[in-house]
Amino acid sequence: MSRFFEAGFSDTDDSESDFSDELTDSELSDSDQSDSDSDSDDDSKPKNRFAFGASDDSDESEDEVRVVRSAKDKRFDEIEQAVTTMTNGQKIGDWVSVQNEFDKANKALQKAGGIIAQNGVPKFYIKAVAELEKAIQSAQEKEKSASKKMNASNSKALNSMKQKVKKNNRLYETEIAEYEKNPETYGAEEEEEETAVKTKKPKKAKKALSESEDEGQEGEDQDDDGFTTVGAKGKGIEFNQENLFKRLREVNDARGKKNTDREEQARILEKLLTVASTPYQKIRVLLALVSAQFDFAIGLSGFMSIPLWKTAHKHLNSLLVILENNPNFVVQESVPEDEEDMDMDKDRTPSTPEETVFVQGSVVAFVDRLDDEFIKSLQNIDPHTPDYVDRLKDEIDMYTIIVRSLAYFKRRQLTDSICRTTMRRIEHLYFKPETVILACEKATAEKLPATVATAATDSSALIHDLCVYLYKNGASLLRTRAMLSHVYHHALHNRFYVARDMLLMSHLQETIFQADITTQIAHNRTMVQLGLCAFRQGMIKEAHACLQDISGTGRVKELLAQGLQMQRYGSATPEQEKLERQRQLPFHMHINLELLECVYLTCSMLLEIPAMAQAGSSLDARKKVISKPFRRMLDYNSRQVFTGPPENTRDHIMGAAKAMASGEWQKSCELINAIKIWDLMPETDKIKEMLGRKIQEEALRTYLFSNAPYYSSIGLEQLAKMFELTVANVNAIVSKMIWNEELSASIDQVSNVVVLHRVEHSKLQALALAFAEKASGFVDSNEKLLESKTPQQNERPKKGGPNAGKDQASGKQQQQRTMGHQPRGGRGRNQFNNGLGNSVRGSRK
Repeated sequence: MSRFFEAGFSDTDDSESDFSDELTDSELSDSDQSDSDSDSDDDSKPKNRFAFGASDDSDESEDEVRVVRSAKDKRFDEIEQAVTTMTNGQKIGDWVSVQNEFDKANKALQKAGGIIAQNGVPKFYIKAVAELEKAIQSAQEKEKSASKKMNASNSKALNSMKQKVKKNNRLYETEIAEYEKNPETYGAEEEEEETAVKTKKPKKAKKALSESEDEGQEGEDQDDDGFTTVGAKGKGIEFNQENLFKRLREVNDARGKKNTDREEQARILEKLLTVASTPYQKIRVLLALVSAQFDFAIGLSGFMSIPLWKTAHKHLNSLLVILENNPNFVVQESVPEDEEDMDMDKDRTPSTPEETVFVQGSVVAFVDRLDDEFIKSLQNIDPHTPDYVDRLKDEIDMYTIIVRSLAYFKRRQLTDSICRTTMRRIEHLYFKPETVILACEKATAEKLPATVATAATDSSALIHDLCVYLYKNGASLLRTRAMLSHVYHHALHNRFYVARDMLLMSHLQETIFQADITTQIAHNRTMVQLGLCAFRQGMIKEAHACLQDISGTGRVKELLAQGLQMQRYGSATPEQEKLERQRQLPFHMHINLELLECVYLTCSMLLEIPAMAQAGSSLDARKKVISKPFRRMLDYNSRQVFTGPPENTRDHIMGAAKAMASGEWQKSCELINAIKIWDLMPETDKIKEMLGRKIQEEALRTYLFSNAPYYSSIGLEQLAKMFELTVANVNAIVSKMIWNEELSASIDQVSNVVVLHRVEHSKLQALALAFAEKASGFVDSNEKLLESKTPQQNERPKKGGPNAGKDQASGKQQQQRTMGHQPRGGRGRNQFNNGLGNSVRGSRK
């Protein structure tokens, strides 16, 4: 057998034990003697780890008892090691080391949160922090009296430790006070228990531990269903007045951590709410409970479920009721400095009726978050299902919370919170008609006491008061949004001139491009509503001017946040799509896009058809386009070989435009009135009557523009009979056309006749006018080219520079491209003359 295998038997192997039993005593004694004789040789030769009897650890390990350390011992040993190092640092005055070890001890204490919840804070830690505070005070006194100051890093660490220890010891005031009573005996029992546990054998310790746990579980209170809330290691958790703030602090410390069970935290807080009896306890628990419920909705696209939202709404309403009934308790984000020094783990009651107890929190943040989650849920529900209507019914509850919180902020004179809540209230009202606003106010007043809210009787006065408060006290962004909401409300209720004047005086058009996207969307909605208001009032030009920037772009959905525009080739990233989806408005706030398109195309028809008739065969006049989308649709419709009966809104408007251009105004009126979308507008009959009158007037203008060259005179009564207008109306329309120099004519008031003047240019005059227009166009293009190529004063190149010839050559090429001709084979010097000649020859044709 190989030497390696002969010596390679391990002591722990079964074959080895059998082999050792077969050895005789004499052989063992001889081997021992030989081993003792060769001790000197062992020092010089390396030991064979595979040799028989080479390792003595295995023999010793059989007699030793392996001790398994519990999680509690591991955590407490880690804390104790940091505390010991911190104490040593105090002795030598190394405050940088003390600071580091203090942070380590606190981190280890946080990791052992579940263990400390059952066993309490270790007493050696309480003893260490109590002595640390005294050591810091004495070190600072020595520093003041000493002639030699400590170094900068030590001094900075000492000052930092003073603040940290002061804040940390507030959490353990009860334990520190108990230690101060008898420092010598404090913690002795804990040390005896630890030594006793260490001397026990593992099996007995485990048995004792299980017995103690069983005894502890038998004594715990059980729930009504027979179940007990348990914590780490299966021990029951008690909820009573004594440990309420302790449990609340544990929940707050665990909030936001990686493995925290949010549902469990919410259940614990709900049980604490049933235990809480005083207003201070209820306020503290409700603040934590509402925050915990908001933690469930995570992510950009996530939103709270409806049952969870209603639960959060109920708790927030309870919080506001408690604050209304107990005016001595105030919840605000920043509390006075003396309030920060108060113990937050003790129940507090005002000693006098005038004393105010401040609790740190933010009610306005809860209201904002609750409203945001309500909007998110509406965005993610299909608006064409009953679920959307059922969810929309909860808006009254949301509005009630807003009104109630606004009344509370006004009593406390919290200006910033008042402004934010007022803007929320405006956003729920401004887009609704008056009857809906009054019904909403009435339903809210029934749910609130009379001291909090009263039903409004005038929607315009309510919106005016809310907006005026923001004009005086709000920030710039809130003032802008309030102005846009105010203008929208006026336009919705047909107060066009008031809305227009407010918008013009605000000068928002000049700075709206620098605002955030949400404000720009609000501006677009306001302009659209202003255009619809002008249309309902019969002001066609004003309506077209308001709607042109939105409807003429082809991106109406995107600009009004009522849908996502189809992106070509995936140009939008997923993050951008998520943000755009977040900006989408709920369905009940939408403006009907089909109605908007119908209004825009109708206004374009009433403006474009007379303008096209006035232009006649003049190419330059035809280039002056009022509405490009309307022109494109009309051209496309004109190229159709066969045109069937109208099927949609666009077909009706295109057919009406053709009929009006040919003088068939009755047919045009019939096609426009046949559009069913007009039924969505209030006072539909008045709208159709207004459109019929406008079509008659514009058809008259179109007829005069088209047929003026064929008449020498025409009677006013005949025109009135043709278009079913009064003579006075016809006289007014023709007089306005003559005054604006649209029609070369005069009115004979004696005979009520329009005398048309023929103004025909000779051929030379026509060529001269064409030449002048082309020349002016070339001058304008050359000036623009010169401006783009001429550098600024501080960037003007020197004469004769290395790039001078290149710049001149590029300038000549750009000039040639501007005139529409490319140089061909050395004939570039005659291009300017050829351009003018070609333009003149083209005008002759």
